[in-house]
Amino acid sequence: MHRRNFLAAALALGLVGCTTTPTGTSVSTNSASATSTGAAAARATIGLSYIPNVQFAPFYVAEAQKLFAGVDAQVSLRHHGSSEGLFTAFTSGNEDFLVAAGSEAMQARAEGVDVIAVGAYYKAFPVNVIVLGSSPIRQLADLKGRSLGVPGRFGESWLAVQVALATAGLTEKDVDIQEVGYTQVAALKKENVDAIVGFSTNELLQVMAFGDEPRALAVAPGTVPLVSTCLLTSKAYAEKHPEVVRQVVAATAKAIEATAADQQAAIDVSATQIPGWTASARPNAEAVLAATVDLMALSDGRFQPALDAAQWDAMAAFLDRSKLISHPVAASDAFSNAYAG
Repeated sequence: MHRRNFLAAALALGLVGCTTTPTGTSVSTNSASATSTGAAAARATIGLSYIPNVQFAPFYVAEAQKLFAGVDAQVSLRHHGSSEGLFTAFTSGNEDFLVAAGSEAMQARAEGVDVIAVGAYYKAFPVNVIVLGSSPIRQLADLKGRSLGVPGRFGESWLAVQVALATAGLTEKDVDIQEVGYTQVAALKKENVDAIVGFSTNELLQVMAFGDEPRALAVAPGTVPLVSTCLLTSKAYAEKHPEVVRQVVAATAKAIEATAADQQAAIDVSATQIPGWTASARPNAEAVLAATVDLMALSDGRFQPALDAAQWDAMAAFLDRSKLISHPVAASDAFSNAYAG
């Protein structure tokens, strides 16, 4: 069924399909200065939507280097719990910011959630169609008549499937779509499916770790009409605390730059935040962080947090045209660059 409750689906989804912590956890707190008037500082709780992971390294680096110290708010980081929906803490008022996909924000907004994107996190799209090196599938059109493993019909990966099919001129009826949960890599390795949809920071690296030489097929040429991970807040919060939003966006951008400049140090900081960390986890962490930094697309070491208006317009049109949201949402209602300058 195309016209479904995508907010419910989004509530069940983490950023890249990783498992979540047993309970929502505030991993650390930064006491920022009060405002210049001497009033009590505002609260700025940033929701990180799955378990501690090096993909969140910039936020850990921001705390370690006190980059949030200039924010006129009490800044804290909060990881979500396993039974907690993506927007649950945000809509209940327990989080002021949320790190999640722009596509998820637009779907949630279509369901009445007051959420807007105010800064970029990933500038490139992370989801690909992945095949083994020996596969005869060399372009998306080759998926016709073949099996494609997906976690489920929800979230960023499912939207990527819709874009891939549209790019190839195919429909769901042309492909044997198999819902395999988060076992895509095993399904591909065992050749239970011909291809999978997965993230460049996760499943692609897992396949490569097995010694294979997979091919990652982009779901669309050029700019994908889906916006990936962003920094989100509510319009109400942004209107009440515009300077705080600007300061959080700016601090996050500086943290991304610091992370990219010294990835080994960023991993050292992340290791203090990741439960059960062992030295054996480092090689994988290095690969994940390198792939994450690639998605952030820095230029000469600088990160530009402004969002791509044309991409948001294209996404709004695609989601509506494909009946992937309950009703149209104007891109201008779902994001703002007013806080990214």
